[in-house]
Amino acid sequence: MVHNLDNEYFMRIALEEAMIAFNKGEVPVGAVLVRDGKIIAKAHNQRETSKDPTDHAEIIVLRKSSIENNSWRLIDATLYVTKEPCIMCAGAIVNARLRKLVYGCRDEKGGGVESLYQILSDKRLNHKVEVVSGVLEEECAEILKRFFEERR
Repeated sequence: MVHNLDNEYFMRIALEEAMIAFNKGEVPVGAVLVRDGKIIAKAHNQRETSKDPTDHAEIIVLRKSSIENNSWRLIDATLYVTKEPCIMCAGAIVNARLRKLVYGCRDEKGGGVESLYQILSDKRLNHKVEVVSGVLEEECAEILKRFFEERR
C-alpha cells in the first residue's frame, strides 16, 4: 500500500525532472514510473530539444518502461507526474493499462484527466485508472508559473 509520504517522495523526484526541463528551456514537467516501490523510469518534457510534439514526460516514461518491462502493459505500475496529463498522455496512460496516476497540479487549459476531460474515468473505455491529484500541488504549479513568467 502506497502512503501519502510515498506519493510525496516520488513526486519530489518528478519535480527534479521538471527542474531539468526548466533548465533546458522545456516546459517544466517531470514524470516517474514506479512499480513495487522502485523507479522503473523517469523523464522530463523534451519537445523543444527533440522537435517531437509527442515528447511529453509521460510518453517518454511509458516508452522507457515498456522497453524495461518488455511489454506495453504496465498494469501494476503507478505514474507520478507534476502536471495533469493532456489528452494525448491520458490516452497513452489508458492504453498502457496503468494502475494508478498521481499528479501535482491541474491543467485548466488542457487537462485530460479531471480539468477539461475525464479520459481515465470514462466508462466507455475498456480500462480505468485510479487517480490521486494535488500531491505537492503548490510546488508543481510554482515551477510552471515561474517558467512562463520568465518567458514573457
